[in-house]
Formats: sequence, structure tokens, C-alpha cells
Amino acid sequence: MTDDALTADVLVVGSGIAGLAAALAAARAGDEVTLATKATRPEGASSWWAQGGIAVSRDDPEQFKRDIVAASDGTADPDAVGVLVENANEAVEDVLLETLDVEFDQNGSGHDFTREAAHSEDRILHVDASTGKHVHVPFLNYLDGREDVEIRDDTAALELIRHEGRVHGAMLESDGAVEPCFAGSVVLATGGIGDLYPRTTNPENTTGDGVAMAALAGAEVEDMEYVQFHPTACVTEDGGDVAFLVSEAVRGEGGLLRNGEGERFMPDYHADAELAPRDVVARAVKSEREATGEVTLDVSPLDFAAEFPDLAQRCEEHDVDWTEGIPVAPAEHFLCGGVSVDDRGRTTLDRLYAVGECARTGVHGANRLASTSLLEGLVWGLRAGADAAGNDPDPIEAPDLLERDPDLPDRFASDKFHRLTRVMDEYVGVERDPDDLRRAMAVLRRLKGEVDAYVRTRTSRSLYELRNASVTALLVARHAAENDESVGTHNLVSDERDERREQMAD
Repeated sequence: MTDDALTADVLVVGSGIAGLAAALAAARAGDEVTLATKATRPEGASSWWAQGGIAVSRDDPEQFKRDIVAASDGTADPDAVGVLVENANEAVEDVLLETLDVEFDQNGSGHDFTREAAHSEDRILHVDASTGKHVHVPFLNYLDGREDVEIRDDTAALELIRHEGRVHGAMLESDGAVEPCFAGSVVLATGGIGDLYPRTTNPENTTGDGVAMAALAGAEVEDMEYVQFHPTACVTEDGGDVAFLVSEAVRGEGGLLRNGEGERFMPDYHADAELAPRDVVARAVKSEREATGEVTLDVSPLDFAAEFPDLAQRCEEHDVDWTEGIPVAPAEHFLCGGVSVDDRGRTTLDRLYAVGECARTGVHGANRLASTSLLEGLVWGLRAGADAAGNDPDPIEAPDLLERDPDLPDRFASDKFHRLTRVMDEYVGVERDPDDLRRAMAVLRRLKGEVDAYVRTRTSRSLYELRNASVTALLVARHAAENDESVGTHNLVSDERDERREQMAD
């Protein structure tokens, strides 16, 4: 360690709403905060891409709790749900309204609350269908203006610095240079795992970094099998790439799902039809696409251009004629599990916290209720940041990340990623088969072994991202293989479902 090593009272890794909230709370408590993020501002963080909005309790918190538990297929932790709901209104009022002055959409009587799938009432604050960027940009700008917060963008955390069950900081990489940053506490807020799948609503570089770094350091992870797929990602003509996400609010306002034969099908799958929980809708869309060739979102029942001008513009940019229906397919959207934390974001390692999508708070259980991700990130970010404050950095000997072998071929990481995403898509997707999960684990174990061999002697961001992705993918497959119960987003293929598919195809 050198005398000029980076130090911070609190090191936050990640710049979505959860990381920003943690940084804000720690700074308010009097700490000096360093926020390191791989993202380039602002589009690189998942929060920027959030469309639907942020749910609040309004006047009936108990019903909000019931909706969260029902959407989770009865698996959400009631205590965690209580923490979320009971702190929702205060957190939104404090940070988003009073501190950031976010201008949520209004109607004649005040905030224009909307409704999304599995919500029993209108309780979602929104800014058109682009809420994320209208929260994220002012949040970043506000923290930029504070002298007690330093934001280092295009900076990746490669590995946690830990000793005897305590985390002392992280190794940071920026522009090829690697150096330790020692901190009194570390808050992981690294987002999701979109890069593990070929079709995702996440931004690039969502490689499960926080989950992998925490797991490799010895922290507990839970519920990794619960990967949520959003049912309505607009896809290209060949059904391959995601063009953009179509907010659940469109179905909340009356949009209808139709199969390749023009039939509305959701009433056959669930009593709430298009407003059923996401896992139900995603499986239905997948089945109908396989049986009839395509699924479109019919927006003719609403004044789409007037109610969702941002989405109408996205359709135009991607040559999608929304008057003929928007072609949609399920895409990886959100990890409901992650690093195991308590109600303050504390992990099982001393001085290590996790918030946002990389954390498993227990709120979502096996399936997340729409428009609760920004809220969870805000509430747990504030609680974790406040709890993390007050610890002095304690520099120790940093790990020696070696760089002694020749650089890898240019396509090494991309080729390995292609292999990983193909396995995850085929075997660990919307529906899973126990035999396929075992096959996936075998392939992913071999892949992780290959990557580990290179990491021992080479240090680069792309290689460590590949390592993190392989570790996280193996955790998802392993947890899925160990869970023999179909619940929420973890759905095991049954003989009955196979027969139904064949009948539909005929």
C-alpha cells in the first residue's frame, strides 16, 4: 500500500437510484463519499432506463403490502415488505419531491397516479413513460454539486479488499489503471444481470458484478433462481434483438395482447388478463409466440400518442407502426434475488452493504411487483447509506492483481459471453427443465474454470466482467436446480404444459 492510496469514509459502487440514495444518506451523516461506477453518464445505469414509475403507499399501505405479497406468489418476506411500504411515502417526499423537485405528471387534482399489473389501485408516480431518467439525471446533478461526494464514472470495481470477514474497500480500474480504494464501509449497488441473456431490457455491462464480488468474498446470496422476464419488450422483425421496453403502464391503461392470429389470449391464462403478475404474462407471451409465431400489443383502445408520447417516439425511431400493434417478446428484466441483506442493507460480511437489484432484501420473493424497483432502491439505499456512515478507513495489504501474461485475443471475452448467454437462454430462461439445468451447470462450471485460469495472470475490465458473469450465471443455474418447486419466476416445465403446447401448435 502507498501513502497516496485512495480512501473514503464510504465507497459506493454503482450509480443507479440505490447507489445515489446511499451516497446521499452517507453524506448527510457527515461522511466523505466516493461513488465509483462503470457507467458513463447518464444512460449507463439501469435506473435511467426505468419507464413505469415509482409506487407509493398513498392512503392504504396495507393493501400495497398485500399486492406485493400476492405478486410474489406468497413468497415475499412480510417484514421486508413492511419496511418498504412504511418508508415509501417519506422517502419519496424527502428525496424526489423536496430535494430533487422531480416534476411527476399531474392531473386536475394533483399527482397523476397510474396503475400497472398486479396493483389493485392507482398508486404509481410517473413522468410519461420515462420516469427513470427524470429521477436519475437530477439526482446525479445534485450529488455532483456536493463537496462531500466524489463521482468517478467509467470506473469499475474488480475485486473487494477483505480480511477475516471484514471488507476494507475495493480494487478500482479506470482507463486500464488499477488501484485500491480503502473505505470505512462499502456499499454495492451494481444493478442487474442483463448481459447474461441475449434478450434484455437492461443497459450494457450489467454483468452481475456486485453479486459475484460479494459471493467470491464469502457473502451469502439467496434466491438467485428468481430472474424476472418483462413480457413486453419491443423486438425487431426477426424476434431477436430488443428495440425498447414497452412500459407495463400501457397495459394498465388498456393495451391488449394479441397472438399471431389476432386473438386476445390473456383472459385464458389469468383472471386479471393483461394485468396479471409479470411472470404469468411472460410465460403466456412465450407460449403464444411459439404457437402462433408472434405476439403484438394492441394499443388501439387508448390514445397512445397522447398518453405515451415518449413510447410513440421510440416506435417511430425503430420503424414500428404502433397502429398495427407493437411486436413484443419476454426479455430478462430484473433479478429478484442477490446478495443477502437485512433491513439496513447489511450483508453477512462486516462493513459490506448491498442495495438495489444486486441485493436480496426479501421484498420481491419469487416475483417483483411492477414499479417497486426504484422504490426499493431508494428506501434501502437511504437506510444502508445512513448505517454505513461513521466508520474510518483501515488500509491493509491490497490484493496483487497480476498482469504478467500477453493480452488475450480481441474476441476472447465476446466469444465466451456468447457461449454463456446461449446456455442461459436455452436452459435457464422463462421456463426450465431439471435435466437442462444440470446441463447448464456443467457447461457453466467449465466456462468459469477457463476464465479463472486467465484471471490469475491477467487484469482487465472485460476479463473481470466475464468472470463475474460466469460466477453469477452459475449461481442462477445452481439455485434453480436446487429448487424443485415452480413458484413465481422459477417455472419448471411439466409434461402437462408440453402437451398443451403441442395441442396449440396443432
